[in-house]
Amino acid sequence: MADTGPSPDGAGSPGEGRYGERVFRPDQGGEGDRIDLGALTYDDTTMARLRALGAGPGWTCLEVGAGTGTVARRLLEEAGVAEVLAVDRDVRFLAAHPVTGLTVLQADVTDDDFTPGPFRLVHARFVLMHLPSPQHMVARLSRLLAPGGVLVVSDAVDLTTASAPDTPYTRAVRAMWQGLRDTIGTDVTQVPRYPELLREAGLESVAAEIHVPPLQPGSPISRFWADTWERARGAMVGTGLVDDAQLDEAVRHLASPGCTGLSPGMLTAWGWKRDGRRTQV
Repeated sequence: MADTGPSPDGAGSPGEGRYGERVFRPDQGGEGDRIDLGALTYDDTTMARLRALGAGPGWTCLEVGAGTGTVARRLLEEAGVAEVLAVDRDVRFLAAHPVTGLTVLQADVTDDDFTPGPFRLVHARFVLMHLPSPQHMVARLSRLLAPGGVLVVSDAVDLTTASAPDTPYTRAVRAMWQGLRDTIGTDVTQVPRYPELLREAGLESVAAEIHVPPLQPGSPISRFWADTWERARGAMVGTGLVDDAQLDEAVRHLASPGCTGLSPGMLTAWGWKRDGRRTQV
């Protein structure tokens, strides 16, 4: 996610923990509900892009870090793809909602022996920003594509916090990014470079877009951030940028009509593997 180093320019070493361990543990009550709030916010945008790229009948798909499986199931049920392999390090949420065509695999995509495929579509949303080397992962995922296949990666991008007015909300967002970097290595400073990383991996017809959902009282995205802050409270307070009282104030501010901040957005970038016959458009 965003800059979480101790200095404004992002200096400092990221934490050595992993997503789902020190924070966002899947065995913590309500974690699946938190993930689903994110799905309510972003799934329509994701599906619109995947459908525009041609995802449909006959496609075999890899869903990386599949979470509760909402995108995987919609690819099958709405786009009519042939098969989705949904992969996560913990598959309890995926296994709870089986559908025809969905194969669930508990695996770590960073392992050298993770080599399924090839696939017509490889999709990873809110995954690479939690891993040490997005560049390495883009290269690895691109190798899982069939000729003519497309890699689609989405991650959080924060375009406003550094220059936004100082409010309870922006102070909490800054503390969240730094706290997550300090504990589990989350870092979105490289996300704007994703199109470049796709080109470096040898993919063609690379493009990108950004979706910024509106913060409105009671909306799924506002509830998502409030729940995220609660689960990351220890990491956020540990930065020294906020204390418990200030974080409580930020949650109240987020739920109020007076909150005028911009949510961190979702940058989606995609690129095609050459099929030897035609250039993708």
